[in-house]
Amino acid sequence: MLTLTDNWQVRPLDEFQLGIYPRSDEGWLPANIPGHWQQIPELEHHAGKVVYRCRFPFALADASAHTRYWLRINGAFYASRPYLNGVDLGGHTGYFIPCEREVTRLLQESNTLLVELDCPDERDKLGKRMITGVFSHWDCFDPKANPGGIWLPVELHSSGPVRLQHAGVRTETVGPTFAQLRFQLDLDAAAAGLITLRFTFVPRTFTGAIQSFTQTRRVRAGHQELNGLLKLEDPQLWWTHDLGRPDLYDVQIEVLHADERSDSADLVIGVRQFELRDWIPYLNGERFLVKGNNYPPGDIRIATMTRERCEIDLELAKACHMNLLRVHAHVDHPVFYTAADAAGVLLWQDFPLQWLYDPGILPDALRQVRAMVRLLGSHPSIVIWCMHNESVPVEDTADESLFARLRTYQNAFGFSWNRDVMDTQLKAEVERHDPTRPAVRSSGEMAVPRLREGTDAHVYFGWYSTYGTLEMGDVMQQRFPANLRFVTEFGAQSFPNLESSLRFMPEQLDDAAIEHLEARHGLQGTIMGHWIPWREAPDLSEMIRHSQAYQSFINRHYIDRLRLAKYQPTGGIVPFLLVDPYPAVLWSVIDYWRVPKSSYYAMQTAFSPQYAFSVFAPDSYAIGTPIELPIYAVNDARQPVRGARLSAGLADPAGTILAEVNHRIDLSADCATQTIDRLRFTPTRPGQYTLTITLSAVPHPVEHAYTIDVLMPDA
Repeated sequence: MLTLTDNWQVRPLDEFQLGIYPRSDEGWLPANIPGHWQQIPELEHHAGKVVYRCRFPFALADASAHTRYWLRINGAFYASRPYLNGVDLGGHTGYFIPCEREVTRLLQESNTLLVELDCPDERDKLGKRMITGVFSHWDCFDPKANPGGIWLPVELHSSGPVRLQHAGVRTETVGPTFAQLRFQLDLDAAAAGLITLRFTFVPRTFTGAIQSFTQTRRVRAGHQELNGLLKLEDPQLWWTHDLGRPDLYDVQIEVLHADERSDSADLVIGVRQFELRDWIPYLNGERFLVKGNNYPPGDIRIATMTRERCEIDLELAKACHMNLLRVHAHVDHPVFYTAADAAGVLLWQDFPLQWLYDPGILPDALRQVRAMVRLLGSHPSIVIWCMHNESVPVEDTADESLFARLRTYQNAFGFSWNRDVMDTQLKAEVERHDPTRPAVRSSGEMAVPRLREGTDAHVYFGWYSTYGTLEMGDVMQQRFPANLRFVTEFGAQSFPNLESSLRFMPEQLDDAAIEHLEARHGLQGTIMGHWIPWREAPDLSEMIRHSQAYQSFINRHYIDRLRLAKYQPTGGIVPFLLVDPYPAVLWSVIDYWRVPKSSYYAMQTAFSPQYAFSVFAPDSYAIGTPIELPIYAVNDARQPVRGARLSAGLADPAGTILAEVNHRIDLSADCATQTIDRLRFTPTRPGQYTLTITLSAVPHPVEHAYTIDVLMPDA
């Protein structure tokens, strides 16, 4: 394989010219591939059409009579058309889908590759036409950032008479002594005939026997798909990092033609089974609680992501006791999936649909969703497919006008072509092509009795007026408990820590600076002001402290209530958002430079495998109002806990201890939440009371505090 990394140039265009462009260097700019054209200073604000050019030599004398050559563009935003030595190789759409064409008869000693590429800005945000998800419309990206470019490598592959263009292996069933695996191969044969397929499984992360399988197949000339079953003996299972070891196999797949190797592919797979039973997850037959977060593209310039950068994000997630990341409305860099496999972190994989689309995209959406399943289906980390994120009419989430809210309500409770037609068909298509994983029609469908069963829930009570207050959220949860089954979005925005904030904002935030943060760096300042007086803070440090404290409070508010409902009915807790994809003020708990906020450490505590906590009404209380503070404990680990020490103490505004309890407790493995004790008191003075809870003699000790605001009766 030859990777074309050198001698790339790019030229901005108003219109394509059918592959005919000036041969001189005038008007061309040097380009890095992989990359995005907006990384080039002269094209920082360009959107739409460009043409890339690469000149490269090729040693024709090294080729045998039966060698075939294939040009492969692994990823480009968004619609591409390559030309090799003046020959049109045909158009292609789909930013994450490789474009591969045979070029055996086109190669010369000196070659010119042109790639026309079109990635316009989406003008109609309620009828988008490109399947790019968050890259073209999101409240967590700079709205002026266009993703255009060849973002994955361009390669020249060689093969014998039969080319293996794609190979996939996934687990079908797992028994006591063997696993049944299904392989899927895309082949292109120069002529009809017999071939031999040879599969070799080598343990990658453990010591075990090498297992080999061969099959003889008859192929026809041209492109075709082959699939079949393999029986792997005594498989070592893949587990998440918190349940076991993510053991993996190296798999080599060879295609033999006339007893000679014609082509091959290498995979890394894990053997595992995953189920959702009424939204309760099971891995290899064992029930567990999903605790995770939403994962954006690791960088707004996704071409810059590396395996090492992905591993940093995954380690931060694991250190926060997370076992799942939701790949939010995009297909990520290939290295992210291999890193997740090795890290033992589950992935909820969204198809790149975000908010509303034009009905005309349906045929291409069906083609691309099939491609996504085939492209990513070998990864054991991917356990759930989701077709669409929030198929509701959203142009700007900061728009809380009455019209915008009414439009959202109408879509949620009425007919939606995106949800009820397109997403339904996409779900059925995915289930046909991969029956081993659950498929979700659209994320964020609230369960409404007698109207809609719902899917996973998004709950932004305490942030968006469309949802309302936290008290309203508690009422919703009591009346419609199905919306607690699997929650995949909640949270609040916060500023990064001071050092990181000063890298993209001034220390004194005047109106102009705030307006810039709102326009380019995600800040929803008006909405934040509904909940905390951040603009009244004397300096940026206090703004940061206020915002991170409120974010910590909101995240713990939801996590506590969902952990209280563990398995009754909650199966998953997935807040929004893990990291910033660019310098911004977002819902993340880790900033763009991977510096954790204080809210990260608060979430780390709230996600502890052994956890003690309280749940009470989030409003303020009046003097003389009886207040009850239940004390709960739970264990998510597969090992029981014996002799843990739990203590809870209540202090008045002066710090005087009013009540205190101490318990030595046992918690069975993966137990439901237990009520340990209750503190009851009636406040007699105004101020802020503090409930402190500690859990010790456990692998991850917990210590945190709740505040209770008590007001005068007429306040």
